[in-house]
Amino acid sequence: MLADHAAIPVLAVTDLDRAREFYEGTLGFTSGPDVPDGVIYTTSNGGFLVYPSAYAGTNKATGISFQVSGDAFDSEVAALRSAGIEFQTFDLPGDATWTDGVLSDGTMKAAWFTDPDGNVLNVETDPRNGMG
Repeated sequence: MLADHAAIPVLAVTDLDRAREFYEGTLGFTSGPDVPDGVIYTTSNGGFLVYPSAYAGTNKATGISFQVSGDAFDSEVAALRSAGIEFQTFDLPGDATWTDGVLSDGTMKAAWFTDPDGNVLNVETDPRNGMG
């Protein structure tokens, strides 16, 4: 069954060269193998595919969540800010609070941002490792 196989997130973009500049230049990913009309970026436990599509940016939900340890979260957010990333805020139910674009509820931290096509990305503390 499908649960026995690897799965990767897939993000549609309008301009593959612009996407490469963002994912490689701004976010610091290394491209993996090129695939027909796309590129795969590797992560510590897999990767994700970026490919051109007329439907780029139409998903308003989180497309990829990057899980980082609590000890590394603040430095990753600082590095993203230094690279020009602007974080989003939005209304959520519950006791979580926003501070400088970072959501925290005392047990986790998270921040959302978009790529040039409006794909929503997230960096958050890995729920298996907590806030550090």
